[in-house]
Amino acid sequence: MGAELIYQKDSYLKEIQAKVTGVDKNVVYFDKTIFHPRSGGVDHDTGWIIFGNNKWNVVSVVIDRERNDVAHVLDNEPEIEPGDIVKQVLNWDRRYKLMRLHTAAHIISALMYEKYNALITGGNISYEYAYDDYSLDIMDKNIFYEVVEEANKIVAKGIEVKIYWLPREEALKIPGVVKLAHKMPPELKYLRIVEIPDVDIQADGGPHVKNTREIGEIVILKVVNKGKKRKRLYYTVKP
Repeated sequence: MGAELIYQKDSYLKEIQAKVTGVDKNVVYFDKTIFHPRSGGVDHDTGWIIFGNNKWNVVSVVIDRERNDVAHVLDNEPEIEPGDIVKQVLNWDRRYKLMRLHTAAHIISALMYEKYNALITGGNISYEYAYDDYSLDIMDKNIFYEVVEEANKIVAKGIEVKIYWLPREEALKIPGVVKLAHKMPPELKYLRIVEIPDVDIQADGGPHVKNTREIGEIVILKVVNKGKKRKRLYYTVKP
């Protein structure tokens, strides 16, 4: 990856100084970024780029596969060029909600895997809500209500969420470290591990809260049968 992914080391940084490495109309690249691109089923961050007295909205952040870099899409073509030092500022309310939902998703998926050997077959985390599809054969809404009830008990314990890196081969030996049914982690020498002790451990590249209590309350919105191996849980988090 071209840009250093600062959000993987500290998800709580709200602003940093970064050097512009490329500009293509309204798309900008930096030597480092606090903006999480849409990836791993988690929506992108938004925020602002500030240079002097000028300010532009970051409306989308995506992974540019051709450049192997993070592309920041702005609302207008910026008056900046490679070499300029700008300020990146997060829309923190959006980021923090995504973090809370993301960590909640890990707890739910861990319980689904432990109790029903169910893997995630699809999903998405947006600011408003999240959903996950599970590889269940039967459609029983009580399964999800019981799992979320248990997940909220785990949330209330205030467990520290640990983040660290392991060599790929070592990481993939951990049972359940991958809970996506048809997707392996990227071909990296070291994998970023997100661990909620005695609850879950997964290879994951996205932002998370530091403590489960920050999640608040996980609330089910609805449960839908989307077909074979696709029992969908919609949920959100409340303070």
